[in-house]
Amino acid sequence: MESAEIRRRWLSFFEERGHAVVPSASLIADDPTLLLVNAGMVPFKPYFLGETKPPAPRATSVQKCVRTPDIEEVGKTTRHGTFFQMCGNFSFGDYFKEGAIKYAWELLTSSVADGGYGLEPEKLWITVYLDDDEAETIWRDVIGVPVERIQRLGKKDNFWSMGVPGPCGPCSEINYDRGPEFGVEGGPAVNDERYVEIWNLVFMQYERGAGDGKEDFPILGDLPSKNIDTGLGLERLAMILQGVQNMYETDTLRVVMDKATELTGVQYGAAQGTDVSMRVVADHIRTSVMLIGDGVTPGNEGRGYVLRRIMRRAIRNMRLMGATGPVVQELVDVVINTMGQQYPELVTDRKRIETVALAEEAAFLKAVKGGTNILDTAVTETKAAGGTVLSGDKAFLLHDTWGFPIDLTLEMAAEQGLSVDEPGFRRLMQEQRDRAKADAKAKKTGHADMSAYREIADGSGATEFTGYATTQGESTIVGLLVNGVSAPAASEGDEVEVVLDRTPFYAEGGGQLADQGRIKLDSGAIINVRDVQQPVPGVSVHKGSVQVGEVTVGASAYAAIDINRRRAIARAHSATHLTHQALRDALGPTAAQAGSENSPGRFRFDFGSPNAVPGTVLTDVEQKINDVLSRELDVTAEIMSIDEAKKQGAIAEFGEKYGERVRVVTIGDFSKELCGGTHVGNTAQLGLVKLLGESSIGSGVRRVEALVGVDAYNFLAKEHTVVAQLQELVKGRPEELPEKIASMLGKLKDAEKEIEKFRAEKVLQAAAGLAENAQDIRGVALVVGTVPDGTGADDLRKLVLDVRGRIQGDRPAVVALFTTAGGRPLTVIATNEAARERGLKAGDLVRTAAKTLGGGGGGKPDVAQGGGQNPAAIPEAIAAVERLVVETV
Repeated sequence: MESAEIRRRWLSFFEERGHAVVPSASLIADDPTLLLVNAGMVPFKPYFLGETKPPAPRATSVQKCVRTPDIEEVGKTTRHGTFFQMCGNFSFGDYFKEGAIKYAWELLTSSVADGGYGLEPEKLWITVYLDDDEAETIWRDVIGVPVERIQRLGKKDNFWSMGVPGPCGPCSEINYDRGPEFGVEGGPAVNDERYVEIWNLVFMQYERGAGDGKEDFPILGDLPSKNIDTGLGLERLAMILQGVQNMYETDTLRVVMDKATELTGVQYGAAQGTDVSMRVVADHIRTSVMLIGDGVTPGNEGRGYVLRRIMRRAIRNMRLMGATGPVVQELVDVVINTMGQQYPELVTDRKRIETVALAEEAAFLKAVKGGTNILDTAVTETKAAGGTVLSGDKAFLLHDTWGFPIDLTLEMAAEQGLSVDEPGFRRLMQEQRDRAKADAKAKKTGHADMSAYREIADGSGATEFTGYATTQGESTIVGLLVNGVSAPAASEGDEVEVVLDRTPFYAEGGGQLADQGRIKLDSGAIINVRDVQQPVPGVSVHKGSVQVGEVTVGASAYAAIDINRRRAIARAHSATHLTHQALRDALGPTAAQAGSENSPGRFRFDFGSPNAVPGTVLTDVEQKINDVLSRELDVTAEIMSIDEAKKQGAIAEFGEKYGERVRVVTIGDFSKELCGGTHVGNTAQLGLVKLLGESSIGSGVRRVEALVGVDAYNFLAKEHTVVAQLQELVKGRPEELPEKIASMLGKLKDAEKEIEKFRAEKVLQAAAGLAENAQDIRGVALVVGTVPDGTGADDLRKLVLDVRGRIQGDRPAVVALFTTAGGRPLTVIATNEAARERGLKAGDLVRTAAKTLGGGGGGKPDVAQGGGQNPAAIPEAIAAVERLVVETV
């Protein structure tokens, strides 16, 4: 049975039994504590925590998941993988243990003809929690599982919680016996390789307290309503139903390995080393396609780094198997063709996915070339200092700047006889991740405990947003936090977070910055609002300070936003929509939105593109946008179902989470997007849009920055003033300026070349004098000294070689000259063959000099170059070279 059919049967089975089918959420987690969705229940977390009311009492989904903690183990075993699909059925206060157990047994053991998976009941083993008598009784007496195939396990294996205070409960796992060829008998308690877990039923019935680990926490009591959260690993079930040894041999991964074989000639199963590479390629390419499909783009931090890392591991392993050219195109196509049966959007977005993947492959191949040079220098410096370990900060630099996976650095360093300070590297990596997570969380919560916001949400419900229709209005303070802690009142000067029952303030989201303004109480107290966030879905938290008086919970208030700021942001947001559509018209659908920020009078818009956008195209885009403004198109918003929005061709932002009902913003006949932000009423209100330019912000992602309205006018006015000043300076009309300035720059460049030529000639003229004044050190001619500051490295090298050539060939000669260029000391040292026969090598001499200068260097025995940080140390470096020559001869 193919994976697509396993998925179809799952959803059909539970839909027929009253479950709402919930599409897989994006892999981009809507949670500041998670980079990526890593479990099937993550999208349902707000329902289990009571933050949001579930859309139905029963639900089912097949959720895309990515886990990367054990990424280095992927390929080494057949059990580790990064991407998987978790089939789940959920009950929110509806059915409980007996219902969940009956459904699981029915679906697994019903015949294929009847819509089930057709597993043999006698091959299924059950585990229950240590003291869960109720679950064992259901399995034994209601389902009829023999008692010898039911095992009890402890808290570590059969008890579930989110790892934080909240819902928890015992688990019951269904395991499949793969037979004696996979190990000894005795059930899952004895051998989890033979008895593979395929379905975990979680019975959420308790509330847990704080504690560490999987076992060390107290049970506080029963939940008010009991819930069900189950998860069946689609890949594991596919392995069983397809009769293969492991998940890498299932239909969605085997085809990738077959394509890798076609591209490299390496057969899977031929050798352990290449088998590991095959599995890495299959897993990582599939995960990469799914991440790019959900809007992730390669980068050096966060989820972008996860994608970059796994893509580069896959490409590297293809090269280890012998691939010499680009391979990503064909591998990506195989994944899209296979996974597209389950996720049709992959086929629709094929071009965009391929564009991002190919750009990353090209960037990595270029990085390998550039990073190798950096690594070689680091290795040379480490060896020169007598070290055997490449420092963690060097490995981190290679990763952060050049995108080198750590395992690539490890391998290349080992080839040079060095190990790598992995703990130091991983510490720096973790510090970077922690900073990213902390920044994201602090932005949302201001470091307050999330439970404080949930308590407010439980007591007062969601905040009603009135800002689409009005910019001010009456409201009531229903929640107040001072320094992140709930408080009944706040005084003048306090930093506060205020929750209103209804508000005109827009909370930051969808790329639009938050409103600012004031909240005035009937008592005369005033709160200056500088930011608005939604740390808990639907609850707007107004962050600011008490300017006057005392603020109390329950007080009546009047909220008013800064109308000028709102209008400026609205203009920017509408301009962003126009820019998005104009870029898609010019570049095609691959120019999909990858992020944006709409602030007063200006915006930035990120979009997919493998190459820089030509200036002529950008000019055409700007022209098109301003043409739309002149057409005075109405801007309207409408609430509709997500399906209807898609039928109408509305564009959705990758990675955004949308509900069943969505808001669609339409700009005349030009643009239609899903958007929750605020906009102008007519394009004429924008006045003017000026694109400032575009640049790269990551592999395959470009950024346009622009000004809108008065800000755009002011920019053009300043440009006009600059042009007028240039006209006066060069005595020409505006259209003549480019040619006249180019001519002036050309003349200046020619003059600089003449000056450089004169300087070089002057330097080389000194060669004869330097050679004649060579010291004699026990028969060795030593020329050591300085040349004028500003002498470039090339000229210094020419001079050193010229001086060496002027010394008789049979006389040992060492030439070491120093200069200061760009504020840093530089040295080039050369030796002839006779000197090298006496043990004098240029590389050794340069390392000695460079160490004294506070830097490093290297080269060949006949000529080497080095530098440092301290020009004042040049005399000391000269002395060090002289001493080494004396000691050597």
